[in-house]
Amino acid sequence: MFPIYDVIVVGAGHAGCEAAHAAAQMGSKVLLCTMNMNTIAQMSCNPAMGGVAKGQIVREIDALGGMSGIISDKSMIQFRMLNRSKGPAMWSPRSQNDRMKFAEEWRLALEQTPNVDFWQEMITGLLVKNGELKGVRTSIGLEIQGKSVVLTNGTFLNGLIHIGEKQFGGGRTGEAAARGITEQLVQLGFESGRMKTGTPPRVDGRSLDYSKMEVQHGDENPEKFSYSDKTTTLKEQRTCWITYTNKDVHSSLEEGFDRSPMFNGRIQGLGPRYCPSIEDKINRFAERDRHQIFVEPEGWNTVEMYINGFSTSLPEDVQFKALRKISGFENAKMFRPGYAIEYDYFPPTQLKLTLETQLIENLYFAGQINGTTGYEEAASQGLVAGINASLKVQEKDPFLLKRSDAYIGVLIDDLINKGTDEPYRMFTSRAEFRLLLRQDNADLRLTQKGHDIGLASDERLAKMNTKKEETARLINDLKQKKLSPVSINTGLEESGTAIIKEKITAEKLLKRPQIGLKDLKSFNPEINEYLSNYSIEVLEQAEIQIKYDSYIEKEQQMVDKLSNMENFKIPLNFDYKAIPALSTEGKQKLTKIRPETMGQASRISGVTPADLSIITVYLGR
Repeated sequence: MFPIYDVIVVGAGHAGCEAAHAAAQMGSKVLLCTMNMNTIAQMSCNPAMGGVAKGQIVREIDALGGMSGIISDKSMIQFRMLNRSKGPAMWSPRSQNDRMKFAEEWRLALEQTPNVDFWQEMITGLLVKNGELKGVRTSIGLEIQGKSVVLTNGTFLNGLIHIGEKQFGGGRTGEAAARGITEQLVQLGFESGRMKTGTPPRVDGRSLDYSKMEVQHGDENPEKFSYSDKTTTLKEQRTCWITYTNKDVHSSLEEGFDRSPMFNGRIQGLGPRYCPSIEDKINRFAERDRHQIFVEPEGWNTVEMYINGFSTSLPEDVQFKALRKISGFENAKMFRPGYAIEYDYFPPTQLKLTLETQLIENLYFAGQINGTTGYEEAASQGLVAGINASLKVQEKDPFLLKRSDAYIGVLIDDLINKGTDEPYRMFTSRAEFRLLLRQDNADLRLTQKGHDIGLASDERLAKMNTKKEETARLINDLKQKKLSPVSINTGLEESGTAIIKEKITAEKLLKRPQIGLKDLKSFNPEINEYLSNYSIEVLEQAEIQIKYDSYIEKEQQMVDKLSNMENFKIPLNFDYKAIPALSTEGKQKLTKIRPETMGQASRISGVTPADLSIITVYLGR
């Protein structure tokens, strides 16, 4: 009935979709297994993509040849570039999306990808014979042969939904939990744990009074995620709104705390620190009189509204009573209550940097099974797992991203070397080389790498090279172009910066914080005409590279210094226990994580500089 597949992907969420698409694009025969074909790429929580550091990840996925950026663009209803008031390392694209269109676009993309087959059924176990992975077993007892398996189970592994004192099994509201896989993996020697996440109630937008809320428009000149020409920017956008909780809302919520599964001990798993429930916020920040609430449309045509900032697992009557005390929500009608969900995960220290498990060869984990939270984090892991599963089957070298290459590299390095006890979320502060890892240059950093492994297309590579060449040419021209005092001093005065007394290059002027290319265009008609020959992308890239040249150079020097350690390989069978001089904690951590390089070893919590020196001696340095 089934052929032998190169890659079997279990789960069709954000991680599973990226894994299946990547492996298939690279020539592998792929089977994507899901419990429900109608919920492929479901946006289980908020209808949005990107955000602080997450937007950088979406751009990186796109630059490598993944699909999340394209799908986000095609289903976008609003776009905002966050943190524009800060430096470019902090700029983060975010889109509001049409939930139904997002899922539809992903399914269509996968159906149009050669080499992808689908199977709708719960996967209850792995086929493992003599320690070798052979495929998967379904709930009706079918055995499907596969050379590699990528598990992207999301919140479905023994999922348990909590609404007040009610609890019931489920991976999402209205969908069954997945059973069998956790138990088998534990029997095979894997360590597992429990985590928790939650979602807010959804309300009828027709019942809200928007005149009492703050309007939140999208950007005046919206951008997009994908570097490709397959998508276009928005011509019109839907509006979002902002309102706030108040003391009455908090009092109503507190009345239900005795029935809260979070406070009475029924929820055992740890929730996301940076996306707490409304009851957790009230409890932790008791001194605050109000909390911000974002009212976000679920799509172009639906009246359903997502109440961002009001995630809760309190009883539905408590939720409803409190909602109606929010300004603008006095007559709100609730479509469905918020809930919390507990699920199984496997500490990611049990993985290699390829996301292949250490215990079972050719078995890969991606997404929330690794303890992460967020569509973007999941999608990036799915992409890397799908790429590496495909390369392994084809007997090619693995694909690895360093911390200096991408936020995706930071994410995976953090998970494998540090592990996580709570749902991991990416932030710009986690990346020590964030000035190099900007959202605007993901294509310059990664498209060549994506093309080298057969994922990014020739067209993508050509487009990136054109951008790179035009940026270099523009920077060189700006270094040569000299401007006289008479041509620009009036503009300089108006910009609040010092006038010049002799000719100065355009490049030197651009290093001033008050001056941008936009200003130079307004100062000088000749420059305006010249710059009009370049795309907005190239102009932005040139300006950033000129303004931050010395900082970028210093950061690159740091990367170069550390590269020696990253290139210093450690044999995977290295016996740390045989070295008596190593610290006890160092032996334990190194034996468990099995770092592949000295650079990776140096980032493991508990491994001391003395431990690193000793290992270096034993390896012959």
